[in-house]
Amino acid sequence: MSYLTEYLKIDRCPYCSIDKPNLKTQMQPITTTADDNTNSRTWRIYACGRCGGLVIASAKSDANYIYEIYPSIETIDDILPVKVKAYLQQAIDSVYAPSGSVMLCASAVDAMLKEKGYKTGSLYSRITSATTDSLLTKEMELWAHEIRLDANDERHADDDATLPTTDDARQSIEFTKTLAEFLFVLPSKVQRGIDASKHKEA
Repeated sequence: MSYLTEYLKIDRCPYCSIDKPNLKTQMQPITTTADDNTNSRTWRIYACGRCGGLVIASAKSDANYIYEIYPSIETIDDILPVKVKAYLQQAIDSVYAPSGSVMLCASAVDAMLKEKGYKTGSLYSRITSATTDSLLTKEMELWAHEIRLDANDERHADDDATLPTTDDARQSIEFTKTLAEFLFVLPSKVQRGIDASKHKEA
């Protein structure tokens, strides 16, 4: 349990993902209430010592433990296969090392396709085969190839390629998360809904 003090103690900065960030308060606490004087909360604003991102946290006025944090810390769905989850989490955690982050996104895409049975051939051919089999849409195929090519640039240190930026890494992460949601998370939610419906009928 974290408390609303001068320093905010959270596992990672929601912006740069640094471990155990140095988040120091930037101003005096602010107390707010709803228009009927209920829901009294105390707020503090913190800045990350590494990236400068601002984090807002609040506590109920009758307690000092943190009730909410904005922006929220990014989490990965536990339903994802172990390797997919590990690569994606590492990509998120290393977003401020964008070359590595982009390569980890490609590894996550690779692991997803292998989980779906596409285990032979190059990543290029497996992405194409998954699209031919309608596992991926045409738009997803284009984006997956873009991540693959970006990762290739980094692995082979292409002289003509520009280094990826943090924004490039975030775009790769966003697509990889979307693909994971499409291939694993949504089917799991649908199946749970079907199972729950069958249980009610029974």
